Amino acid sequence: MITKLTVESFKTLEKVDIDLGQVNVFVGANGSGKSNLLEALGVLSAAAAGRVDDEALIRRGVRPGLPKLYKCALKGTPRTPHIAFSATNGVAAYKVSLFNPLEDPKPAWRYHTESWTLGNEELAGRSHRMRAKPNPEAGFAALKAVDRPEGDPALALLNLLRNYAVYEPNTPTLRGIVSELQPREPVGLSGGGLPHALLGLFRSIREDKAKNAQYWRFRRLIDWAKSVGACPAYKLPLSPSAATTKQVIRFVDRFMTETRNTLSGADASEGSLYILFLAVMALDERAPRLFALDNADHGLNPRLARELIQLVCEAVLEEGNVRQLLLTTHNPQVLDGLPLQDDRVRLFTVDRDNRGKTIVKRVVVNEKLLAMAAKGWTLSRLWVNNLIGGMPSV
Repeated sequence: MITKLTVESFKTLEKVDIDLGQVNVFVGANGSGKSNLLEALGVLSAAAAGRVDDEALIRRGVRPGLPKLYKCALKGTPRTPHIAFSATNGVAAYKVSLFNPLEDPKPAWRYHTESWTLGNEELAGRSHRMRAKPNPEAGFAALKAVDRPEGDPALALLNLLRNYAVYEPNTPTLRGIVSELQPREPVGLSGGGLPHALLGLFRSIREDKAKNAQYWRFRRLIDWAKSVGACPAYKLPLSPSAATTKQVIRFVDRFMTETRNTLSGADASEGSLYILFLAVMALDERAPRLFALDNADHGLNPRLARELIQLVCEAVLEEGNVRQLLLTTHNPQVLDGLPLQDDRVRLFTVDRDNRGKTIVKRVVVNEKLLAMAAKGWTLSRLWVNNLIGGMPSV
């Protein structure tokens, strides 16, 4: 698990240090820099994998951009030609600074400095002062990783970073109406491949009572469905004009007439599909051990959003389910589903100061918050009333 993330000179992030937990929730105004945080980790992920270009960034759910848009351009910001990132799991650390000319940008970012360490031992490193210049577009740590033994904590950190991605599922892709442009296992970054992923999850939890029980906690939120599964598209009543994938989600509605109660994902509510998506991401062994969800509320009913995030926290924090999650949300009710008494769950407010710089602050459960909670002040109410930060001045 990553315990600390540092970002320098990236978009609105002039200098940010974040001590991460296992579930990390970021709230703030539109444009405050929440997505920039998730994407900064995506750039670090690409660097850890050995190449930072548009293809590597898109594969991780990061919006590609010109160097002049990636490089922090706030007025009064110290001038530096680099963007820099680092992460540690408490034992090993990976740090990198990247360069790309603003006026004559290249297809790939160049490694300026790079450091991969285990304790006080440097496993791989480079600087611009080296006499023997390695390929500036190829990561040195990614090359050296082949020499590390299985179970090595430094290799574990690098692998965790390399597999990271930012997910932002959308309704047409979840429904199977449009194709997934960023496929992954078990499900794509836009939600594509959900039917296959769901069938895979069913197989994996068949003999696992604990995960089976966790899945059914998610499943009960789709209270109108008698059954949920997946099948070939030709077996379901679909409009001939509706484009679809070969496999689709299959629902049986418990309130409808039996001969007319079978629905596909194209006809079901988007909230139901999103519940299944999150169940897969939280429970499927093939899901990344480190991932982000941008706009995690996904237009959900407030009470459903609260219950769903509570279930996600329970699943991620379950003993043996080693994964780490970062998410952004604009739904106040999501906050009320967070068990913040557990230090593994952390809430951060994201604001921009009078210079436009992104400021990230952790909301810590202290005596003041507990006293307000005793008076009926929920986290959602505190946030909406701008008592913890992360709220626009409008």
